[in-house]
Formats: sequence, structure tokens, C-alpha cells
Amino acid sequence: MICYQCGCNLSEHDFCTSCGADVALYKKIIYISNRFYNEGLERASVRDLTGAITSLRQSLKFNKNNVEARNLLGLVYFETGEVVAALSEWVISKNLRPKKNIADDYIDMIQTNQNRLDTINQTIKKYNQALTYCHQDSLDLAVIQLKKVLSLNPRFIRAHQLLALLYINSEEWERAKRELTKCIEIDTNNTATLRYLKEVDEMLMPEEGVKNAPKRKHKEEIIKYQSGNETIIQPVNMKEGKGVTSLLNLGIGIVIGLAIAFFLILPARIQTARAGIDEQLRTVSEQSDAKTATIDALQLEISELTAKNNSLQQDLQAYLGTDGELQSVDSLMKAAEAYLANPEEVTVVADYLEEIEADDPEGETSNSEAFESLYSTLLELVGSDIAQAYYNDGYDAYRAENYDDAIPNLERAFKYDPSNGEALYDLANAYYRIGEEDKAREAYQRVIELFPDTEKASKSEDFLEEMGSVD
Repeated sequence: MICYQCGCNLSEHDFCTSCGADVALYKKIIYISNRFYNEGLERASVRDLTGAITSLRQSLKFNKNNVEARNLLGLVYFETGEVVAALSEWVISKNLRPKKNIADDYIDMIQTNQNRLDTINQTIKKYNQALTYCHQDSLDLAVIQLKKVLSLNPRFIRAHQLLALLYINSEEWERAKRELTKCIEIDTNNTATLRYLKEVDEMLMPEEGVKNAPKRKHKEEIIKYQSGNETIIQPVNMKEGKGVTSLLNLGIGIVIGLAIAFFLILPARIQTARAGIDEQLRTVSEQSDAKTATIDALQLEISELTAKNNSLQQDLQAYLGTDGELQSVDSLMKAAEAYLANPEEVTVVADYLEEIEADDPEGETSNSEAFESLYSTLLELVGSDIAQAYYNDGYDAYRAENYDDAIPNLERAFKYDPSNGEALYDLANAYYRIGEEDKAREAYQRVIELFPDTEKASKSEDFLEEMGSVD
């Protein structure tokens, strides 16, 4: 610890041995700041990141020049996905201690990697766009945006929490719990996460009803009464005997009543019922004849209507087309609407354009001139941006040796921007890495044809020589 006035090292005394300044209170402040720093370090070590942030902020309130606390706070922010807040803390730390500061390494780790910077920018833009969609009640688009945010930054706690809230709003409790569980794995003591998780658990596991109380055992009661000076006790079996006798008499009465009804009342009722049934049969027979004639007429009418319906269905299919044209038009309209709503959000437009490609993978559908004109206009407006987005995703997957994800993204990047030679060259390399030599040869040959006299073309020729010619 150094003196705040002259910069000399302090001793155990409450004054500076160099300049004589009173440093008793200063030492207490520094001790308190260091205590909060140690507490934040302990909480961070057990992944209580929310508690660690609270402790480290307290440490900086007492000593804003505590570089170690500020660096650790930046790391905790970075772990929760708050990259901008982390960079702010590290930049302040670097200004406080320009030399021998590990914050330099943290800042270089982010700023020297252009792809990582682009990813951070995309994450912030997409998260803000998701918030905008939430305010506009476009919750489905908000869910799509948040999923893309989490694919770029899986540790972004606020995105996980917002996605969980959207799932709770749509009563998708299992999905909400999965998102909140991911938050708990990152930050074990986040208050908002725990509150949301409690609500979800209550919906998934409602309280069980109160079980029936156990039956009580009734003791046999003994009947007692007083007769003069004597106490008379009536045996229990005497009471039971009376109950049996009553039940027996009741049974005999029921049997007698049934016999009287069977022999005296029932025959007359049966005769009356038969006469009524005969009358009803005559009426039903007459109605049946009339309904039979009506049914024949209706069946003839149904046959005519069925034939007419089939003819109309054929006309409708001829008008709409049976090859998916209507679905393609709907997807194109959605793509145009998404672009007009937010021109910068090209990935949503790309999703709808991919639906058009999926409806007509071979390009056999004959579309109208208006359809083709709108489709071409959209491609001119957002084609290059879509291609760049797919290339970034494909290149990151390629660098991570995740060729299954890299290949489709690189193919789309080249499809939307045929001038992107890097995408075609990386696609050829990806095919080569997974052993698809025929597709790799085709891609390398296209690089040579489309981009002659370039380094990519020269390298493609080397790869073709290495693979050898095909018989």
C-alpha cells in the first residue's frame, strides 16, 4: 500500500513516514475495498456471478483505482455475455495502469479478431431488434431474433431470460425451463432467473390435493339406562338383532309388492304398450316411404353437386397451380414486408427467400412477371448483405472444422453473391476435407474459370493436381 499524497510505501503506523500524512482512514478504506474484492473473487469461483458483480461494484465504490477488482468485474461481465460492459471496465483499468496490466490481453483478444467484433455487433443489434419486436407485439419474430443472438453468444444471460419470458407468455413451460436452466448453469444466483424458474416450476408441478384423512375407528357403544337404583346394561348384539329383523321385513315387503305388480298391473300395461307400438309402426312405415323418395332425390342432387365440385376444383387448381406457386408468393410477400419493416435485418428476409427455394428446388415453376420482378429487386437490395451473413457463419464453422454447417452456409453465400470467390474457394476446401472429392474438383474448377489469374485459382490448380485426374 502506498501513500495517496507522496506515493511512498506505508508502514504499520497510522501516518506516512515520508510526508507525515494521516493515513488511518485511508488504510481502512483500502482494506474494505480489498475485502469486497476477495468476496467477489470467492463468489465468482462458485459461479455466483450476480453476487460477484455486487461485491466488486462495492469494492470500486471504496477504491475506484482497484485495478484487480475492475479487471475481475470485466471478466464476470464477459462471462454473462455483457461484452460491452466488460470492455468498458478493461479500458478504464488500462487507463489507470497503462503498463503491466492484464487488461491489455483481454482487450487485444477481442479487438484483434475482426470476426469476433462483427459477431459482437450483430449480437447487440439482434438483441435490440428483439426488444423492438417485443414492444410491437411481434413475439414470433422476437423469438427468432433471440435464437440467433444465442447462436452467436450462448452465454448472454439477458437473451436467455427474455426468451424464457416469451415462452412463459405462450405457456411453453418446458422450453422456458430449459432456457432458465441454462441461465442457472452460467449464474447460479441470478435473482430474476430464480424468480422466473419458480413460476415455471409451479406450472409444471402443481401442488397435490390434500389426501383423505384416515378413517377413524369407532368403538362399539354400550347402551346404559337407570331403572330405580339399578343400572340396566343392554347388550350390543340385541341392537344388532333388531337391525337384522328390520332388513328382513323390508325385503319381504319388496317381494310382495313386486308380485302384485307382476300379476295385476303389468298385463294391462303390456297390452296398452303393444297397441301404442303398432300405431307407431304404421306411422313410421308411412314416413319411411316418404323419406325413401326424398333420399333418392337428394342422392341424385348430391351426385350432380359432386360432379360440379370436381369441375370447380380442377378450375381452382388450374388457376392457383399445383406446384407450390401460391406458397412461393406468400413467402415473397413476407420477405418484402420484413425488408420494409427493417431493411438492416437481412437474415429474416433470407429465411423467407429460402422458403421460396424450398418450394421450387429445381426452378421448374413458371411465375408471373410481377413475381420475378419483385424477387429480383429484393435480391439486388439485400443479396450482398445476405451473402456476407452466410459467409461469416460458414467461415466460422469452417475454421471450427464444423463442415456440416460450413458447407450449406458457404453454398448460400456464393449463390447470393457469385462474385464472392472466397466463399467458393472455402466451399471447395470444405468438400475436400470431408472426402467429397468429386464436388471438390467441381468447385475448384469453377474457381479457376470464374477467378483466373488469382491466388485462389493457383491454389485450386495445386489441389486438383494433388487429387489427380478422374478417369
